[in-house]
Amino acid sequence: MRVLGVDPGLTRCGVGVVDGAPGRPLHMVACGVVRTPAEMDIPLRLLEIERGLDAWFDTHQPELVAVERVFAQHNVRTVMGTAQASAVAMLCATRRGIPVTLHTPSEVKAAVSGSGRAEKAQVGAMVTRILRLDAPPKPADAADALALAICHIWRGTANNRIAAALSRAREPRA
Repeated sequence: MRVLGVDPGLTRCGVGVVDGAPGRPLHMVACGVVRTPAEMDIPLRLLEIERGLDAWFDTHQPELVAVERVFAQHNVRTVMGTAQASAVAMLCATRRGIPVTLHTPSEVKAAVSGSGRAEKAQVGAMVTRILRLDAPPKPADAADALALAICHIWRGTANNRIAAALSRAREPRA
């Protein structure tokens, strides 16, 4: 399966594409960031993020998308920008009929490092190890996007199977 991970942000929106399946080696396809200048008006920045993400979707043809769930911070302005970029990523995927799953930062950290409180450097080191890379992906936003994709491959598919089994169990028997 091919998963596109998105670490949303207005200035740097991290993007990473990973191929793989649970229990099998994972492979990094690509990673990077969609950048927008801080002095640009927010509607134009969101349009630039959409264009950048559309290019990633067109180039890499993901089957699933994993987006970091926005969590409350003390800086409301940062949360708003992150939420807006997140919405753009979900819109781009949904427009193409690609399923979207949201993962919290602690879920992602726990999936790749074993600790939901891991530091960015530890997450980057584990992404490097899991994907068998020569060096940690730069910038950190790209590494975080890869971590989201890894998390979804490892956790999301299991969650999907559990949900499907529960749905079958609820169906009336003939």
